[in-house]
Amino acid sequence: MPSHAPRLSRRALGGAAVATVAAAGVGSTARAAQAAEPRETPFKAATGRRSRRPNILFILGDDLGWADLSSYGAPHIRTPHLDRLARQGVRFTDAYSGSATCSPTRFSLYTGRYPGRTKGGLAEPIADRSVGLDPNHPTLASLLRDAGYATALIGKWHCGYLPDYAPTKSGWDEFFGNFGGALEYYSKLGLGGEYDLYEGDAEYKDLRYYTRIVTERASEYVKRDHGDKPWLLNLNFTTPHWPWIADGDEEASAEVVRRIEAGDKRALFHDDGGSVEKYTEMVQDLDRSIGQVLAALKESGQEEDTLVFFASDNGGERFSYNWPLSGNKSSLQEGGIRVPTIVRWPARIGGGQVSHEPVFTPDWTATLLEVGGARPDRAYPLDGTSLAGYLLRGERLPERELFWRVRGERAVRRGDWKYYRGTGGTDQLFDLAADRREQADRAADEPELLAELKAAWERTDAELLPYPS
Repeated sequence: MPSHAPRLSRRALGGAAVATVAAAGVGSTARAAQAAEPRETPFKAATGRRSRRPNILFILGDDLGWADLSSYGAPHIRTPHLDRLARQGVRFTDAYSGSATCSPTRFSLYTGRYPGRTKGGLAEPIADRSVGLDPNHPTLASLLRDAGYATALIGKWHCGYLPDYAPTKSGWDEFFGNFGGALEYYSKLGLGGEYDLYEGDAEYKDLRYYTRIVTERASEYVKRDHGDKPWLLNLNFTTPHWPWIADGDEEASAEVVRRIEAGDKRALFHDDGGSVEKYTEMVQDLDRSIGQVLAALKESGQEEDTLVFFASDNGGERFSYNWPLSGNKSSLQEGGIRVPTIVRWPARIGGGQVSHEPVFTPDWTATLLEVGGARPDRAYPLDGTSLAGYLLRGERLPERELFWRVRGERAVRRGDWKYYRGTGGTDQLFDLAADRREQADRAADEPELLAELKAAWERTDAELLPYPS
């Protein structure tokens, strides 16, 4: 396939001259917002030295929208810690989740493959104990562990329940967190009314606000002496997922708990709760919590040699700020799958950079395996493309298709073009460089391209497991 120049820019810092511009660089969906930012082919470490294999701190927010950070345009939310992380590394404007809901995206991250390649990935999302991540399937954690990493997962798992499924059955040495898709932040009651805070496979009693507990545990982990081993920490916050309960909202918590205990199956969905202001409070708390973990990392002396990754697991929910994107969580419109994404690795990647390259969750699995010196299992080929050459050596990425499938919707992105079919059944084509809101359907103007991308989607779909009837 033909290749194209990296879509990348470096902000001028302190009025300094900007580095060499790549003449062939072409902006994509964030072109309007980044029009003043020249494009180049850098991704060069400021230190100019090679580091050892990095520690990996992989942080996920939960249902955080693409524009919910101030560095992504939120006019009313302040996220200084994540904004600083972006200034110190690379901010991606065209990064996507592996699916439009929680557990399929986690399957795509942990396996590096489309969710539809595994039975558990067909659940959108997992809601019962019938399916999960097969312990025999290689994962990011198991492959890095085999390559000499210490591995831990703190926070939300959402890839199956005990006794058959658990992080410690799939490559993580340690687990502290919740198994389900949501929990009440104080009581730790899950969607079925069950208690859902565990250390390993044993219940762990702590009725403090959940984000505080997760932050504390993660800070302890990054400061721990791991000997000569590099480490992988998957840090999965539930913030800002419903219920809409911020730290200190004990009365609201008690009301949700009362409804759960009375048998209300939708109590955690909090359909009658929340507000833009409450959501803002939760996002800003997430930012402060991540800032605490990053401060602990710096205090430990490992900041230089730790690759920090931040993203959301899918698009935003009902109070999210997604402008100008259309759609929300559960949809394959841009607002359902485009997510804020930041990468920092001081020893190898220079700061102040913005990438406009379309990338998605399985790419990060392939990337982390490469930089961690782990070999994928040939019996389970990856669907992502490693970005290590692009990030570390300024190499060009090949032209390729990013693929998504959820019940009733389909999508493919190639370059600036996106093929989309929603629940109405109409095939549509959008030029995201000119129309990131997906309002100008170009299907009638580009019938050959529409047919080509539709055929590409159908070829990949034919390789995947069918949805159960």
